[in-house]
Order: sequence, then C-alpha cells, then structure tokens
Amino acid sequence: MENGRVGYLVRTRLPFPEKLFFCRAKFADSEVDGSFSLRVVPQTLIAGEKEEAKAVLTLFLKKQGLSNAVAARIINKSDLFIDHLVSRLHSVHKSRYLVGRELTTLEIRDALIPYLESLLEEHGRILVDVVENFPDPPVKDNPVTQVTPPDSGNDSKKLKAVSRVSETGPAGKLRPQVLYLMELGMDLEKIKVITRRFPSFAYYSLEGKIKPVVEFFLELGVPKSDIAVILSKRPQLCGISLSENLKPTMTFLEDLGVDKKQWAKVIYRFPALLTYSRQKVKMTVDFLYEMGLSSENVGKILTRCPNIISYSVEDKLRPTAKYFSSLGVDIAALLLRCPQTFGLSIEANLKPVTEFFLDKGYTMEEVATMISRYGALYTFSLVDNLMPKWEFFLTMDYPKSELVKFPQYFGYSLKDRIKPRFAIVNESGVKLLLNQVLSLSSSDFEKALKKKMEKQRVK
Repeated sequence: MENGRVGYLVRTRLPFPEKLFFCRAKFADSEVDGSFSLRVVPQTLIAGEKEEAKAVLTLFLKKQGLSNAVAARIINKSDLFIDHLVSRLHSVHKSRYLVGRELTTLEIRDALIPYLESLLEEHGRILVDVVENFPDPPVKDNPVTQVTPPDSGNDSKKLKAVSRVSETGPAGKLRPQVLYLMELGMDLEKIKVITRRFPSFAYYSLEGKIKPVVEFFLELGVPKSDIAVILSKRPQLCGISLSENLKPTMTFLEDLGVDKKQWAKVIYRFPALLTYSRQKVKMTVDFLYEMGLSSENVGKILTRCPNIISYSVEDKLRPTAKYFSSLGVDIAALLLRCPQTFGLSIEANLKPVTEFFLDKGYTMEEVATMISRYGALYTFSLVDNLMPKWEFFLTMDYPKSELVKFPQYFGYSLKDRIKPRFAIVNESGVKLLLNQVLSLSSSDFEKALKKKMEKQRVK
C-alpha cells in the first residue's frame, strides 16, 4: 500500500481529445439510440439501484485484493462512475424497463460484473483510477504488466463455463452436477443454454449448492418434473443460501399472505420471486393496500400471480391503475380477478382494445362493465383473438349488449368451442343465451338445448 492505496495503482491523465473520446464512448454504452437515460426512471428506483451498483463494485474491488476501507473510500469518490453503472444497467436491460419490470439483485450483479471484468481486462492495474476519475480517463503504464483475472471477458467466461459442463473425466463421464441435472430431466444442450446465459451455474457444487435447493423444493411439494423448468427459468436460485436467503424470504412472503401450501405452484409460476429484495416486495404490497385490497386478497394475488412483484410500481402499476380508473373500473376488483392485466402496456395493449370496442359502438360505461366482469379481456391479442371473434359474433344474430352481459365470450376457442356449439344451436332451430351456449358443460348444454326445444314444440 502507498498512501492508503494499492501500490501498483498509478494516477495519470490523458490529453483533452482522448479524454473526450473516452467520455463519449463510455456514455454511448449507457444509452440505446441516444434515447434511454436515467431521467426516465423514478428517483426512488435509481437510488436503490445505485446502492446495488455500489455493493457490486465494492465486492469486485475486494476481489482484486483491496481492503474494506480502501474499497469504501474509492466508492465515496466515484459518484459519476456509479451513475454510469446504473445507466449501463438500463441499457443492457432496456426491454425490462420499457414494460415496467424491475431487476432483481442477482440480475443486477449478472449485468455489471462482466462489464467490470471487461474494464479490468482493458485497464488492468489502473482500474481504480478509471473508476475514481470517470469520465476523465487515466493512461495505462505500459512498461508494467497489467493484472488480468483468469476468467476475464464475458465471451471467454461463457466459453469456459460451457466447456466445463461439457467435459468428461478419466472414466468418460460428465461432472456429477451435470449428471444430477440430467436425472432431473435436463438434457446436456439445455444445460449448455443455461450456462451461456448464466456462466456461474457451471461452477455451483452439487452437494453444497444444487442438491440442497432441489431437495428443499421437492420437500415443498414441487414435482420432480417441474424442477428442470424452475432451474431453467432461474438458475441463480442454486447460488442462494437456503438458511440465510431462501427460507427467510419465504417466511417474509408468507407473513404477507402467500399461501404456504401453494409454494410448489408459486415457485413454478415465478421462481424469480425468491430473488427479489424485501424492499421491492413491500413497495408492491403497499401499492395493493393503497388500491383498497384487504390483506387476505393481497395474499391471494401474490399466490396466484407472483410475477406482479416484477412490475414497477411507479412506471407500470400506478399508471395502469390510473388508466382503468379513468374508464370507471373498480381497480381493487380488477387486481384481484386478473392482476396480469397490470403488466400490459397502456399504449400498445390497453388503449387499442378500448378503442376497438368504442369503435364498435359500445359506450365507455359498457366497456368498463365488460372489463369489470371479465378482467382477462385486455390480455387477449386484438388481431389474433378479439377481431376474428367479433367478426364471427356478428353472424350469430345476437344484440351487441350480449357481449356486455357475457364478455367471457372472448375467452373461448373460436375453432373448438364457439363455432361447434353455435352450429348445434343453429341446427336445433332454437335460441340460447350466449352464456348458455358457451359456459355450460357438454351434458348441461345438451340438457338446456333439449329443454328449449321441448318448450318450443309445446308452443
């Protein structure tokens, strides 16, 4: 150490033109088409992501041999670089933010660590100067060999990880953890795909990481056939401590109302739920309470639609609630019946559907009634579902008001349910309510049809 710094770190600066180039290049990485920046993200979210970025950078610096005190001092001097990391995070995961989904701690680490490793590979021993002086770059001290981690570079890391899960031992067998995963239903190609996406997965030990998590899920009632799907969706789960993270997180969620008897289904539906911070979960739960939901109903939503936690409160949930409120919809009832609706884009999904029904002659009040009665109405494709079913509805000789009474019509298969049932009714020469035509079981449908035909004969 020299003056509290690691001895091999050198502080030098570039002339202005090179300095300007460095600044442009690095900030160019932080935006997509020059249109995506920190300004579009709520300040509360940015503050949380800054803390996550600081934690990732601290751990990375400590991994390079710096002490806690030195790493902390560097972090305190590096506000611009932290902002840069958050901006880069938004660039890498732009699609998530556009649909209002926030990132988990593990996703943030997965996005930033490879980038930090690439900087270390590029700048070596002067990385700290790059961090502290951003966007004014230092120059490398060419006579001295740079310090490069053995697994630097994202592509190199992926290749090594895939090679690791593919290689066989002296007996010609794959690694024990790979064989174990194959016994659970994963084939080698699937394991390679997961490893390319998440290289750390290749280095998880069988007895220390993978097996304990798998056995824990099996004890919860998760079918063995579902394990492969869960790990494919969220391989990071195998890197989380059972005693320090997974179990406490589950207890926390149970206290919020998640049905402990339904954990197998919850984990299968959205395994990422177990990787979100308590602060993020609490923000969503507080919003649900704010919308008028009871604690019991909040628990039902978290159990049935755990992925609602991934939606940004300020960028997704609140604007969607405001939009439906403007239509006259009961927000609490809609959240309870179909929380998935709140994950849709207002501009791309919700408004076009509303305008579709308004164009067909329905009033705003009737549209509100339809969505209140059938929350899933807005989750269907306008082109592939609503339009063709509307066109067929026009041939069924029902008044338009029938859809206000029974908007569930749009939830039935046109080919397998609507057309065959209507053909039978047509041939019988009688008329049933749209609800009776589609919602009744086969036997009840036959009974209703027979009863209607008998009444008509009596007349």
